[in-house]
Amino acid sequence: MDGESEKVGVLVISYGSRAAAVIDALSRSEDYKVCLYVADKQRNPFNVKHAEKHVVIPDLDVGKICEFVEANKNEIDFGICCPEKPIIEGVRDVVESKTGVAMICPTKRYAIEGSKASQRYLIEKCCAEANPEFKVFHRTEYASVSEVKGSVWGFLDEIGNEVAVKPDKPTAGKGVGVWGDHFTSREQLFDHFSSIFESDSDVLIEEKVEGEESSFQAFCDGKRISALPDTRDYKRAFDSDMGPNTGGMGSYKDNKDWLPFLDKSGREEEEKLVQKIFNELSGNGGNEGLRGVPFYVAFMHTGEGAKILEINSRPGDPEILNVLPVLKNDFVDVCFRMIEGNLSRIECEEKATVVTYAVPMDYGGYRRIYGGDKRVDLSGAYMLQKKYGDNLRIYPGSMELREDGATYALSSRTVCTVGIGENIEEAREISLAGVRNIDGALWNRGDIGASYYIERSIKRMEELRTKAKG
Repeated sequence: MDGESEKVGVLVISYGSRAAAVIDALSRSEDYKVCLYVADKQRNPFNVKHAEKHVVIPDLDVGKICEFVEANKNEIDFGICCPEKPIIEGVRDVVESKTGVAMICPTKRYAIEGSKASQRYLIEKCCAEANPEFKVFHRTEYASVSEVKGSVWGFLDEIGNEVAVKPDKPTAGKGVGVWGDHFTSREQLFDHFSSIFESDSDVLIEEKVEGEESSFQAFCDGKRISALPDTRDYKRAFDSDMGPNTGGMGSYKDNKDWLPFLDKSGREEEEKLVQKIFNELSGNGGNEGLRGVPFYVAFMHTGEGAKILEINSRPGDPEILNVLPVLKNDFVDVCFRMIEGNLSRIECEEKATVVTYAVPMDYGGYRRIYGGDKRVDLSGAYMLQKKYGDNLRIYPGSMELREDGATYALSSRTVCTVGIGENIEEAREISLAGVRNIDGALWNRGDIGASYYIERSIKRMEELRTKAKG
């Protein structure tokens, strides 16, 4: 960084490794001297190290975040919100109206992940071909759980038992139940339905869609969307996609914009569907309320085309971690362009990336209980960067720097390693090498981006396309 670089102050609202990746991308700017103001869920060691000012707000309360911005607004040029909770609660609306600091995230109105039911109605309106069959069971329409049971049975009689049951409200990917995975009888299905219904949430039942999943993300300046390369997330806790859903155990990206089991036309189909949604929300014009990453879309690719499983209005965790380390564009410049409304095409290096999460012993039910030492030492992984250089990134997540100078694992995904390579296998080897050199009572999936996993996805897509052709 030379002495003539322009100084830029950036607020980052942080939760997990996603924010560490954002901070890393900002810090690597060659054109700007970046000073970071971090509102964090805990004392994340990576964020503390890089921040000009760091404040802990455990509940990420919007009012407290705004107070932090107000106290530093003369030094902050713009802010980025990474987690969904403050976005849904309107952090952009509050911060911009009270402090004048521009925020990179959708406004409360366009935090569309706040309601899965609203998403289904939106998709039905602008691209119904991407919607599975669904029905929303509104709590206000039924006096009791027993009353709603007849309605559930009636819908299952129409579309069959092969369904997914989802809460209307966001649950970080952990509230979804799927026939064949989480229940195998109607009574088990209704037990899952009831657990959601009784927790003060409307419930969706959707046709179970068979296919291969991809994650689509796009930056947006309100006038246009600029798509990022596709990624593949691994939601289930254990190898071979066993165990409960988690926040995501890892993900991979190929060295091109689409995944190995897709082709260019599959990628173009994703872009066309998301463009239809953008056109609907923007009024076929511009709408700066959509600024940020308003479309982080989970697609299921079937033999008959792509279906949308859900839409989120923030960067994906872990999916954005596959992309930010290989951006060709200066990320600070990308942020300014989003705010100014002149976003152009996003370019990435033609590299593959693999993200592997290391998590606590009791995460995902790996152990029922764990009462041992929770200290985590990342020095071995950092030492490995001497061998791999920038091709290995280490992003602490649910991890805390304490007064004794040591770092400790908390309850969620502790730390991830990002491997960057010429192909997926090379990137995977680097990511796994990083994880293996972390000292602590943690565990991880070993099959993120594995060649046999990818080959299975390719074969499955071929079978689905052949079946669809008849």
